[in-house]
Amino acid sequence: MGQEHVILLVGYVFGFYMAWNIGANDVANSMASAVGAKAITIRQAIFIAGILNVVGATFIGAHVTETIRKGIVSTDVLTDPDFALLGAFSALLAAALWVSFATWKSLPVSTTHSIVGAMIGFGVMAGGFSVIHWAKLGAVVASWIISPVFSLIIGYLTFKVIVGLILSRSPGLRFQRAIDLSPLFIGLACFVVVLSFLFKTPLGKSLSLRAPASLGIAVAAAGLLGWIGRQLLMRFVRDIDSGGEEEVFRRIQIGTSCYVALAQGANDVANAIGPLAVIYFLVKTGSVGAKVPVPAFLLLFGGIGIACGIGMAGHRVMDTIGRKITTLTNTRGFSVDFAAATTVLVASKLGLPVSTTHAAVGGVMGVGLARGIEAVNFRVIFQIMIYWVLTVPAAALTSMVLFKILLIIR
Repeated sequence: MGQEHVILLVGYVFGFYMAWNIGANDVANSMASAVGAKAITIRQAIFIAGILNVVGATFIGAHVTETIRKGIVSTDVLTDPDFALLGAFSALLAAALWVSFATWKSLPVSTTHSIVGAMIGFGVMAGGFSVIHWAKLGAVVASWIISPVFSLIIGYLTFKVIVGLILSRSPGLRFQRAIDLSPLFIGLACFVVVLSFLFKTPLGKSLSLRAPASLGIAVAAAGLLGWIGRQLLMRFVRDIDSGGEEEVFRRIQIGTSCYVALAQGANDVANAIGPLAVIYFLVKTGSVGAKVPVPAFLLLFGGIGIACGIGMAGHRVMDTIGRKITTLTNTRGFSVDFAAATTVLVASKLGLPVSTTHAAVGGVMGVGLARGIEAVNFRVIFQIMIYWVLTVPAAALTSMVLFKILLIIR
């Protein structure tokens, strides 16, 4: 076996390990509120998220990826193929090790920010501090505040609306109110989901639809699916011993969680496969530019790695977000999913960096605070926030150490 094949084999191992960690930590967020609200079991969540992430990564994932995520490090550091190869290795492994440690501690972190930190570490070692675009890094730091606060507000308001329109009514009227208003909540969720698909996923972006056309499609889909959803709920959901309103939102929440899993497979697979694609093309062609094409088999490879991570360790982060921050019901869980999806959509359209992880945690805090400050476990929140702040520097330092070791032993 030639040296280039050994390098590529190691790249596959590191890429799969990173994808596994994305599944174990980041993608677990997509199903955490549904599991916490008992809309589905952990086993069902693992099965659904695993399949949808493979589908999202393979069929909707980006077939071209940036060699350096988020443009925080100048592409000048890629001019030397050997440095670029060692940098891709060190970034992949450093990011994966940090996410793996956070998963072991059952705390959610952003895999995107882990890769950003790891690339910064490689950039500093390869070209010094001058190659770092500090303004863009500042935007990433700002997202630690923007994402959770925005999602907290939306989650809080959404649950308060549900309380005012449905849960504040007498037990005998809640179920019928939930059925009557289901087109509104299904429609709102579908509106956000369709726009997110058109604006956020690589496949949606390739369609290049203008904003008016996208809005028109989203409104039409929201109206149609809201009406269909109501007909299905009237047929299959019954108010047995009251509490039927929660069953209505249980069905809606399963749909929103499925969307988040599909979208994360499409968007987050680049965190694992981006550096692997750099290694793949360096080995195959001996050079690499600012962007590289990603073969479909690499997307499938990353999707399978994500699915394995969900199945083997996803329950740890699911348990933290779904159960340890606040007690979730189906109405609260729907509010969390809606808040997270809306936050990611709005922030991305405004050009603000955003993390699904941070948005999910913010949404859970919002619905908890809607019931009173005592309903939120701030000890767990404080632990999570510490890990958020540590993600970029920890991944950067680890990447610097690994890059130096690889330089010595190459």
